[in-house]
Amino acid sequence: MLEKCIFRGTPGLIMKDNQSPKPIYLKDYTPPPYWITKTELNFKLFDDHAEVYSVLTLQANEEVNSKCDTPLILDGGEDLELQNLKLDGDDLNEEQYQVDKEKLTINKCPKQFQLEITTFIKPQFNTRLEGLYKSSGMFCTQCEAQGFRHITYYLDRPDVMSTFVTTVEADKSDYPVLLSNGNPVAEGDAGEGRHWVKWEDPFKKPCYLFALVAGDLACVEDTFVTCSGRNIALKFYVEEQDRNKCDHAVEALKNSMSWDEKTYGREYDLDIYMIVAVSHFNMGAMENKGLNIFNTSCVLAHPETTTDAGFQRVEGVIAHEYFHNWSGNRVTCRDWFQLSLKEGFTVFRDEEFSSDMGSRTVKRIEDVNYLRTYQFAEDSGPMSHPIRPASYIEMNNFYTTTVYQKGAEVVRMIHTLAGPEGFRKGCDLYFERHDGQAVTTDDFVKAMEDANRLDLSQFKNWYNQAGTPLLTITDEYDAAKSEYSLRIQQQCAANPGQDNSEVKKPFYLPCKMGLIDENGESFKLDIEDDGLKVSEKEIVLVVSKPDQSFTFNNITSKPVPSLLRGFSAPVKTSYDYKKQDLALLMKADSDGFNRWNAGQQLAFISIKEQIENTETLVLDPELLVGMTVLLEDKSLDPAMVAKMLSLPAEALIIEQTPLADVDTIYKARHFIQSALAKEMKPLFLDVYHRNHDQGTYVPDAKSIGQRALKNAALAYLGLLEGDDKSIIEDIAYKQFKEANNMTDQSAALRTLVHNGARQSEKALGAFFTQWQHEALVMDLWLGLQASNPGKNTLNHVKSLMEKEPFELTNPNKVRALIGQFCMMNLVNFHNCSGEGYAFLSEQIIALNSINPQIAARLTSPLTQWRSFNEVRQGLMVTELKKLQNQSDLSPDVFEVVSKSLN
Repeated sequence: MLEKCIFRGTPGLIMKDNQSPKPIYLKDYTPPPYWITKTELNFKLFDDHAEVYSVLTLQANEEVNSKCDTPLILDGGEDLELQNLKLDGDDLNEEQYQVDKEKLTINKCPKQFQLEITTFIKPQFNTRLEGLYKSSGMFCTQCEAQGFRHITYYLDRPDVMSTFVTTVEADKSDYPVLLSNGNPVAEGDAGEGRHWVKWEDPFKKPCYLFALVAGDLACVEDTFVTCSGRNIALKFYVEEQDRNKCDHAVEALKNSMSWDEKTYGREYDLDIYMIVAVSHFNMGAMENKGLNIFNTSCVLAHPETTTDAGFQRVEGVIAHEYFHNWSGNRVTCRDWFQLSLKEGFTVFRDEEFSSDMGSRTVKRIEDVNYLRTYQFAEDSGPMSHPIRPASYIEMNNFYTTTVYQKGAEVVRMIHTLAGPEGFRKGCDLYFERHDGQAVTTDDFVKAMEDANRLDLSQFKNWYNQAGTPLLTITDEYDAAKSEYSLRIQQQCAANPGQDNSEVKKPFYLPCKMGLIDENGESFKLDIEDDGLKVSEKEIVLVVSKPDQSFTFNNITSKPVPSLLRGFSAPVKTSYDYKKQDLALLMKADSDGFNRWNAGQQLAFISIKEQIENTETLVLDPELLVGMTVLLEDKSLDPAMVAKMLSLPAEALIIEQTPLADVDTIYKARHFIQSALAKEMKPLFLDVYHRNHDQGTYVPDAKSIGQRALKNAALAYLGLLEGDDKSIIEDIAYKQFKEANNMTDQSAALRTLVHNGARQSEKALGAFFTQWQHEALVMDLWLGLQASNPGKNTLNHVKSLMEKEPFELTNPNKVRALIGQFCMMNLVNFHNCSGEGYAFLSEQIIALNSINPQIAARLTSPLTQWRSFNEVRQGLMVTELKKLQNQSDLSPDVFEVVSKSLN
């Protein structure tokens, strides 16, 4: 029997290592010397602590440890108190083991044995929200990526897969609901008002997929009948007051299950599927086997309290986590460098699902816009990494847009190259080969190659090289021969910290395209052996060399190329489009994505012209005509029109502008918005009134599109000055008061607040009074104020931090207030005084000791310092160095800061 110890001089312990954290490298991967074949867990939960008793059945990995001469090293956290340790029933003495703040080492083990470990933890003090913690009086877990080691000592790595049997015991009145992975197999009373439930998961899984929940929760139930006729119990656990906010999530889950059966042939495998909504959560959701734990923002939805975007987010995240049951759980990652194996693949799957549920073009626009704005910036910054990173210090820092969104784009390229049927064949082979295994991205690509007789060896450069390739495209038209030639040159710049002499290998990518004549008609494409024919008027060119040319025959006039349709590869393009060419594509391109993209390019050129000549601001007539034609065409999809009305975001303009001056960018963009509002006022008013439907709220694609277009028009009208300003303020305030849904109410409130309307303070107060007991609505209320581009917003944000509903220990509140100010209110965050940077570093320091994951993610705006002008660079670097000099910096923040300053 061991006495309780947390590294306080207990004999046999290794003392704290004060050195900087060291990176872990993919090249150093070795299989584990031991396997855990069965894991039995017994949790005894109390208000002030938890006792965890684990029985691990282990055996030596014969391939690397046949002589059992390798010590067993189990991962652990500094918050664990080791109470008891037995090997095959015998207590271990202090010469047989060592324990420090990160691991438990047992010097000698037999080939097969049982290990009994009892640990003592205090979940109520766990503000980092990893492992076992309490949220609003409820016990819950988050074990991905390396949270299980904060519960008990274990081989906390994804290639160690085990069956789990879990017993949870707690007070019956305070915690009537006791949940874990798998199926419930037994339950009973434990005496003294306590009870227990035993869960058994028949499928092997790594410990990062373990989950536990104990609380007083309401349950919303439904059923799903699989394609083979099995009845699956669907259970959503929420707080009682949120019971009426689950209908949309239930329907989204059933749609996801049906879609995965039809599209991928994947049927759910357990008898029960559970989702629990948690208010304190670092991520959106977690795909724990059979027991998904969700941030409340990704489950709860009601017309009165949730925007259309919120409804769509719930649908997408529900689908994402369900799809993980196969692409992540049944087939999982060998190591954390392979994270995109499950995340990139599953993001692609949820994007396709959402496209089928709504508008495919609008969904594609949203996804690409996000990728260009955030992932492209990440790719050009100090945290740039391939979708399969070569190294990391803190794994939590690699849950990035590169791994997720760019990873999905890489999967999408394989889908394009193989075609829908070929891609399905590859997926079937992948799941058949690797069910129940922990594998690598190479295994996924190999299945696609073998199923389709493809050679993707060069394509794998996408997994190994960071950065966003640039395609420089030029063309030539020979009227005498009726030939049109495209020359495509690709290059990828060195990343920060990379040796410029290290030339990157050429990428292998599909470029889907068409050719448009001066009347907006598409040419039939006549080309030999240079592409994959999609139709008579569309082709996929395979770009694989640094410099390639493609020639089209029988082109009777010089065409306008419609390049990279559907954003067929995650690249930047440089082609010398004239404004009239973009206006033509914006009006006539048969590819909806490229129509939007042409409008974005035309708007960007117009904004750039204003940036370069701020003395004389003039609205571009081509842009005005394009926007006018757009609004006058009543046959277009309203959701599509709403997207096309939106100008490129400031963050995207900054990403594309060397040494950006934020004030100038804001001024130029705001001028164009205001000028469009003034010139197109009658059209915007007509659009607003024509789409202003006060009927019953329905979150379907058609209704969402109408609300999006109406509120886009209102946002433009809100910029009007003079006599028009008062009229529009009254319209917005009327919509705010009479709205029967959160989409319209919050859009009206945003228009009032962000334009300094005379009713803005009254509206903010009324909104707070109406919704102060709805936590997610209060997140919206905080974010709306934090993103206000008006003056004095920073001081207002600081005042909001001093009172409810803000809570520094709640990630949702931190993201809503601090995150929105620093990431969405760029004109104020990047104020040349540097006060925004100083404010952010103060919050990072405060969060560093509370929740290092959130602190590290908040550091992101400072890491982009190289993108700005010299004055701002100096101010941002000063704050990064202040962070670097903190004596107790967490590995999470240390990694981000140190890479940013290299």
